[in-house]
Amino acid sequence: MSSAAVTLEHPDEVVTHAHVRYARLPGVDGPVALITLDNGLDHTRPSTFGPAGLRSLIAAVDEIEAHDPPVAAVAVTGKPFIFCVGADLSYRSSLTDPAEVRPKLTALGELGHTALRRVGEGRLGDRKVPTFALVNGAALGGGLELALHCDYRALSTDIAALALPEVFLGLVPAWGGTQLLPNLVGADNAVTVMIDNALSQNRTLRAAQAFKLGIGDILLEPADFLEEALRWVGRVLRGEVDPTAGRPTVERGPAWTAAVERGRTLADARLHGAAPAAYRALELLALAETADRDTGYAAEDAALADLGASEELVAGLYAFDLVNKRAKRPVGGPDRSLARPVTKVGVVGAGLMASQLAALFAQRLEVPVVLTDLDQARLDAGVARVHQEFDNLLQRKRISADRANRLKANVTGSLTKDAFADADLIIEAVFEDMAIKKSVLAELETYVKPETLLLTNTSALSVTEMAAELTHPERVAGLHFFNPVAVLPLVEVVRTPRSDDATIATTLDVAKKLKKNAVLVADAPAFVVNRLLTRFMGEVLAATESGTAIDTADTALDPLGLPMSPLVLLSLVGPPVALHVAETLHTAIPDRFRSPAGLARLVAAGLGGFYTTDPQGRQIVDPKAAAIVHESTGSDAGGAMSPEQVRDAALSALAQEIRLLLDEKVVAEPADVDLCMILGAGWPFHLGGITPYLDRTGISERVTGRRFSPPGTATIS
Repeated sequence: MSSAAVTLEHPDEVVTHAHVRYARLPGVDGPVALITLDNGLDHTRPSTFGPAGLRSLIAAVDEIEAHDPPVAAVAVTGKPFIFCVGADLSYRSSLTDPAEVRPKLTALGELGHTALRRVGEGRLGDRKVPTFALVNGAALGGGLELALHCDYRALSTDIAALALPEVFLGLVPAWGGTQLLPNLVGADNAVTVMIDNALSQNRTLRAAQAFKLGIGDILLEPADFLEEALRWVGRVLRGEVDPTAGRPTVERGPAWTAAVERGRTLADARLHGAAPAAYRALELLALAETADRDTGYAAEDAALADLGASEELVAGLYAFDLVNKRAKRPVGGPDRSLARPVTKVGVVGAGLMASQLAALFAQRLEVPVVLTDLDQARLDAGVARVHQEFDNLLQRKRISADRANRLKANVTGSLTKDAFADADLIIEAVFEDMAIKKSVLAELETYVKPETLLLTNTSALSVTEMAAELTHPERVAGLHFFNPVAVLPLVEVVRTPRSDDATIATTLDVAKKLKKNAVLVADAPAFVVNRLLTRFMGEVLAATESGTAIDTADTALDPLGLPMSPLVLLSLVGPPVALHVAETLHTAIPDRFRSPAGLARLVAAGLGGFYTTDPQGRQIVDPKAAAIVHESTGSDAGGAMSPEQVRDAALSALAQEIRLLLDEKVVAEPADVDLCMILGAGWPFHLGGITPYLDRTGISERVTGRRFSPPGTATIS
């Protein structure tokens, strides 16, 4: 089927319309046509391009071409706070017939190229007019590509998100991005934007960063941005300024080749070949050094069709939907109207985790926060850490001096818990010991109001047991954060059999105000993330104890493209913390969670992990760690395993544990498991979290007798 004969329709498209108006600028012969992209909704539903939106863009250029008098230039901007965030990804999800995916995506690629070129190249009949992107807000994917097509770009200084995130999702920038960006800012900067940032958990650029790279020609303050941008357009048209004069020199030849190789090294380090998008993007970037636009754009169309038909993209779009929709509305929670107001927070403990929690609650809830501890020096150090965090935010210009002072005034310390008498919420972050936590909660009950919410940040202990002897166990729940608290977006909200609806509604409401994504979980050993990671990691550790070389066992999972290998993750978490969770799970479920003998010896020896560095600074296996772990390896230990055997053991264990976790109703659905692994462990979109990968590789059926989700849910078949 010819792409020209393909009909592109998306009945559910929220159409971004291209509205045209005309502005007269002093000293400019002819009006400037201003296209405003607007889908008719507020900033919570950003403008995107589906087939109808692209056709609206083409129609806008047709209107401008016919305008009398002829226009002097074309400019494009967006609705308040949003320029455009790219393609409407739901279009791909709407294609349910595998046979139509390639032709329709090829046609969509061609339509996108046509629409963006019509705007950016400024060819109106037999005339060429200058074109300007007045980027007033978020510009992602196809939105940034539209700006790149234009001759000149103005950026609002308050933009927090400019990016080409396609590789993160399993695609490539396919509306000109792979060809235009490197030829504007250089291949190495393009690798940073397209590959490095995308594979670094979809990192985005702020306006100042984009300007420094050369993506923008001028930075303008957000107040009166459009008026100031049009004044700048007038200066350019009158020849008073030349935006191209400050652009970086684009180096070709060896520098371009070196940039592509750097991108390949980055992709290998993070993906190990597990997903194709980054490598395809690098091929297109290499092509951009010498290819004309028609050749480069045709290659982008082909890449879009190929990747659009891949399992990795389907999994990636499933993951994207989880993070952007399901994560915002936790499944299984009670009516939100039951949530109680929180006007003061108490934090029990003043260590590193407690300090992080206090800083987060103070900053996001903007209420008084009181820390307590048994020792004045520890208490003072904890409060000082929180205050320093606000000073750091001030230094980075993330908050004003006035706000920093207000936040610091709101965080205080007390050696006695009577400071909690008027608190609405108290969270404990003391040592992970059941007796200590039970004692803390019991003591709190003597000071606080009957309705005060009591939360625990435990990573593995039973919240039910913790609250069993309290007068009001119904007001106790778990709110498990992941370290570092300020960075990782997931919290597990733990409901015990006795937690009442108001408690859970309030906890979920607080999580939302903290700007965290909450997954509601039942009270089960280690909940979801730590339970699955410990089972998974337990198989890797078991392989090392059976005689498998540490680096062999650790790299066996590389084909999954995980953000870091299991034993590197263990070092980051900290062996003592990992040991505590492993021992807790071994005690609770000894038949599936092995006694972590090798890990226990590692902790007893005071080692921080399995790796060290050589004199050149390269990571190598620590000989001491290897000797300790292999200490008990004997003739009956099972012998060294191949990478394939380690990988199969780890994934089989994971499939079994997920099935049991679902059967126990720890979470509502497989999607919640995937959301937990994506947001809590950083597992990549191309896996869809984990259950789509286990389904498409047949592991779930082989191990558990059935798939986690029906065919087509997050897989092609």
